[in-house]
Amino acid sequence: MQDILALASANLLTPMILCFALGLFAALARSELTIPEAVAKGMSIYLLFSIGFKGGVAVADHGMDGRIVAALAAGIVLSFVIPFAAFALLKLMTRLPVTDAAAVAAHYGSISIVTFVTASSVVQGTGLKAEGYMVAVAAAMEAPAIISALFLASRFGGRAEKMDAELWREILLNGSIVLLVGAFLIGLVTGEPGMARIEAFIVAPFQGVLCLFLLDMGLVAGRGMRNAKGVLTLGVLAFGLLMPVVGAGFGLAAGMILGLSTGGVALLMVLAGSASYIAVPAAMRVALPDANPSIYLTLSLGVTFPFNLVIGIPAWVAVATAVGG
Repeated sequence: MQDILALASANLLTPMILCFALGLFAALARSELTIPEAVAKGMSIYLLFSIGFKGGVAVADHGMDGRIVAALAAGIVLSFVIPFAAFALLKLMTRLPVTDAAAVAAHYGSISIVTFVTASSVVQGTGLKAEGYMVAVAAAMEAPAIISALFLASRFGGRAEKMDAELWREILLNGSIVLLVGAFLIGLVTGEPGMARIEAFIVAPFQGVLCLFLLDMGLVAGRGMRNAKGVLTLGVLAFGLLMPVVGAGFGLAAGMILGLSTGGVALLMVLAGSASYIAVPAAMRVALPDANPSIYLTLSLGVTFPFNLVIGIPAWVAVATAVGG
């Protein structure tokens, strides 16, 4: 236990996590610190391209095999199943209407790509190796949870739209998914020669860009928490802190069954324990228009995202290290 706490403490005191904490503090203290929206968007594009491209290169070097297919299948199953656990917890812990509960559940079945990018950096910083195809698993986990949410809303009396062409377009052509998958495919096609051409652009600056991006995310999360009065009841708040632990437990079990490396298990725990605040909110506007965005956005971005960055990532890395030896 002492080793786990020591490792978690070391991971907590990284420039990325501390930059997020700075942004969170600045927002809660009502500082005038801001990062222009265009700059923040540019940094997110850079990070998504970088992580996707490096993942594609890693898969090109590794080669396609049954382990990759099994990992992708596990990610899809996790994304589809976790919303059912989230929905059950919400009905037990809160008085949210069915439609709101289903929408929140979708967010927790999907993933936060920013949390994944941060975790990848932390895992690398600890000297652990993770399977390069985990970025493909992340992309595969974006959409299945939305289908689960629609089923839950319809089954238990909520109002859900049909899975028509507009909704599928919203899901599959979301900008973050297109960029992540596209960069992954480019890396897969070009392999190591492609990496050699642009390594100076996507490797060396990555940590610094991530620090500034997380500073901005801290500002965004802090403002959301400041404006969340009346939305976060005690039960809703408790769910936002408990569900990442439950999801990470699912990820740990799946990672051990798949036989992933210690770093791979940690990343799968991070993916299963995170909550979407980019792709799923866009889909929920179409799929569950009656759901209250202030509830699911505040939970995913204002509660679970900070929890994962400050506590979750270091804890999941520590647990994976302890379990994997």
